[in-house]
Amino acid sequence: MRLDKMLSDSGVAARSELKKMIKNGKVTVNGTVVKDPGFHVEGNEDIRVDGGEVQYRKYIYLLLDKPDEVLTAMEDKRLKTVADLIPGNYKNKKISPVGRLDYHTTGLLLLTNDGELSHRLTSPRYNVPKVYRIRYEGAPLDGGHVKQCNDGVLLEDMDDPVRLKPSKLTLTGDNTCELTLYEGKTHEVRRIISSFGRSVLELRRIKLASLELLSEEPGSIRELTKDEVSSLYGITGL
Repeated sequence: MRLDKMLSDSGVAARSELKKMIKNGKVTVNGTVVKDPGFHVEGNEDIRVDGGEVQYRKYIYLLLDKPDEVLTAMEDKRLKTVADLIPGNYKNKKISPVGRLDYHTTGLLLLTNDGELSHRLTSPRYNVPKVYRIRYEGAPLDGGHVKQCNDGVLLEDMDDPVRLKPSKLTLTGDNTCELTLYEGKTHEVRRIISSFGRSVLELRRIKLASLELLSEEPGSIRELTKDEVSSLYGITGL
């Protein structure tokens, strides 16, 4: 691949900026200064920019604690989006959200340019668990609601009723619970709670597959570790 593409894919800088850096002699390959942006590399060379080593990464995996009132989209003319929270050195990586969280839903959101992993994490075929922490308004839920989730909730809020895949409802307090889903229909959590005659006050995703948010740091973002990526690959059969 081209040297400038390799560096761009590794999140060093934008392609246009990298071409200038390379032509200015700031990049070495195996100890030799290379000034041709189109110089061919395999990705396993000792490549350095201003003396700092660059390791080639085809895919980037970012874990975001999505805040309230942020749109799960990469651009919008009116509203703040998750793209606004991505550090600048990743913006040229063609990263996109894995699934979506509603505008007022907070919590764990994975962003990546790994299309196959994204597909498998969101496809109902792979039964990937997603856990939501809920605070709701209304009488406390009970064992009957737990059973409805176990059996698959029947939603009748649209023209065509739909039977959801079985889910797991865990009662954690008088007006709090956790709900584990294995599919991702539009507004599914809110629709389930509404079908029980309650309304959601707060909704936060705390787990996706083997990933988990252990603390609340809205807006925080970090790369996944190699072990976390390997775990996701194992769960999805990649």
